[in-house]
Parts: sequence; structure tokens; C-alpha cells
Amino acid sequence: MSSHEIRHFSLADSLIGHVDKALNNIFCKQSTQRPYPAEESGDDAALSASEKQQAAALMRVNHAGEMAAQALYHGQSLTARDPSLKDRLYHASVEESDHLNWCRRRLDELDERPSVFDPLWYAGSFAIGITAGIAGDRWNLGFLEETEKQVVRHLDSHLERLPQSDARSRAIVEQMKTDEQGHADLAHDLGAAELPQAIQEMMKLTSKVLTRMAEKI
Repeated sequence: MSSHEIRHFSLADSLIGHVDKALNNIFCKQSTQRPYPAEESGDDAALSASEKQQAAALMRVNHAGEMAAQALYHGQSLTARDPSLKDRLYHASVEESDHLNWCRRRLDELDERPSVFDPLWYAGSFAIGITAGIAGDRWNLGFLEETEKQVVRHLDSHLERLPQSDARSRAIVEQMKTDEQGHADLAHDLGAAELPQAIQEMMKLTSKVLTRMAEKI
């Protein structure tokens, strides 16, 4: 078998693996690598019906965001050139997988479901991740850093909007925020390029669209 054929099969195997990950993330509940942050945070007895509705809407947005994050990391790792960067992206995706599963579990507790647009979030983010990786590792890292910085700001806004009595949702969001800031710091330390302002603004706009759609449906 020629080297060209080997590369072809290697790419095909990788793509099949990513399709399997996508289907599992979108349609299946997964086990988490770390303890559930809300485990010791009491119950929802103190929440009114409207507070539960508000919490569910915000956690649905967070779930959609984590669905997009999973796809982004998978796309970036597929086209990253440095093997060590691929490895770091993989380990970061494990933490993002925990976030996804925590949000899904919290939605179950609130008797709500994820966004019906989850497959769309995944497909779009996977394509963006592939594009970021093709641009080169420094731009790949730059996109990662800016994404995580925006996510941290987004989670801060959710902590302001979540009911104060919703200790379970707040515990999850706090841990997610800590992890996301760690990913941003890692990308920066690895030499991330600063993205042009126009791209940063486009990312903010895309995030607003996802947030508004996922919060309602």
C-alpha cells in the first residue's frame, strides 16, 4: 500500500471517528470523567415554577454552547498540525464533554430537554473548527483563546441571571467557568495569535444567534 493510500485511509478513519463522536454527543447521554458539581448542592424545593423555567432556559443555552464546543475541538484537532497540540485539544475536549453531560443532567432534573437545534450547532462548529485548524496552529490557538474568553463572559452573565436559590445550576456554571478560563490561558501560553477585530465581532454575533434560539427552543 502506498503512502498516499495510507494517508487516505487514516483520514477516512479519523472522519468516521468524528462522525461517531457527533452522533454520541447529540443523541446519547454519556458518563462523565469528573464528579457532578451539583451533587452536594441541595435540591430544587426552594425554586418557584418561573425560576425553574428561567434556569432551564439558561442551562439549555449552556448545553447548546457545550455541544458547539465539542464540535469545535473535534474539528480543530482534526486539522491541527502539531501532534502535541492535537493531544492538548483532546484533553480539553474531555473537560468540555463533562460540561455537556452536566448540563444535560441538569436539564433532566428541571424536566426540560436540550435545544432542537443541537445538530445544527454541532455541524456549524465542526466546520469552523476544521477551518481554524487549516489556517495554522497559531490561528487555531487564537480562535480557541477568543472562543473561551467569550464563553467566560457568557457564563458570568448567566451567573447574574440564574436565581440565587438555584445552587445546583450555579455550581455547574461556576465549575464550567473555571475550566473555560483554563483553556483560554492554555491557548495563550502556547502562542495563540490575536484574531482580527472583525472576526471577534463575527464570533460574538454568532454566539448571540445561538443564545437566542437555544434559550427558547
